[in-house]
Amino acid sequence: MGAPARRRVTWRVASVTAVRDETPSARTLTLEVAGWPGHRAGQHVDIRLTAADGYTATRSYSLASAPDGERVELTVERLADGEVSPYLAGVVAAGDRLELRGPLGGWFVWHPGQAEHVQLVAGGSGLVPLMAMVRTHAQAVSRAPLRLLYSVREPDAVLYRDELRDRQRDGLDARLAFTRRAPEGWPRPPARVDAALLADVTWPPATGPTTYVCGPTGFVESVSQDLVGGGHDPGRIRTERFGPSGGTR
Repeated sequence: MGAPARRRVTWRVASVTAVRDETPSARTLTLEVAGWPGHRAGQHVDIRLTAADGYTATRSYSLASAPDGERVELTVERLADGEVSPYLAGVVAAGDRLELRGPLGGWFVWHPGQAEHVQLVAGGSGLVPLMAMVRTHAQAVSRAPLRLLYSVREPDAVLYRDELRDRQRDGLDARLAFTRRAPEGWPRPPARVDAALLADVTWPPATGPTTYVCGPTGFVESVSQDLVGGGHDPGRIRTERFGPSGGTR
């Protein structure tokens, strides 16, 4: 028998049901997508905007939410020179409609059937798909040990600030590392994530974790190299990267 046929990914119309500011430059959109087939934590979608003159612009955005029927969430950080993000992060309102295609991606995903240790390392808005993993992990009441290391420029840039604080109180092992300005009294001065920090706060290689690293290209490359240099199996490191804008570098 041949390989099973792939599901055809088509454009759908999504209705914006709510918007929520996360930081001064980032906003979460809640969408209802009729016929949504469901997704896995770590996947993304394409959003297409069409101007009055017919010009189109398409960008990819990670899904921030755990699977929840036909409801999905995207968190978009506004880029000063962007074609799509300024509209999504600053103009779109409840009641608007967007063209969406997905879910897309099958490598950078986590599902509740995975029982091994899970290490998440995020740089800036790279937290978005990893937050979907945190939420899915909690929704499934997974017993897989999970840790999060989140590198961010400054306190005002922290995504999902209140939720992260609440999840830490409920037992999430989440560590923040600030790169430009840290809160007063923070134990670690502002600095990039380095090999020493990774060795100190992430799962050790002996636990055999699957590690997900997401952020700007330079951040992802540096973290991946430090993890391998620290003894982690490169075959168990999964990466997702984007351009330098909006990140920690």
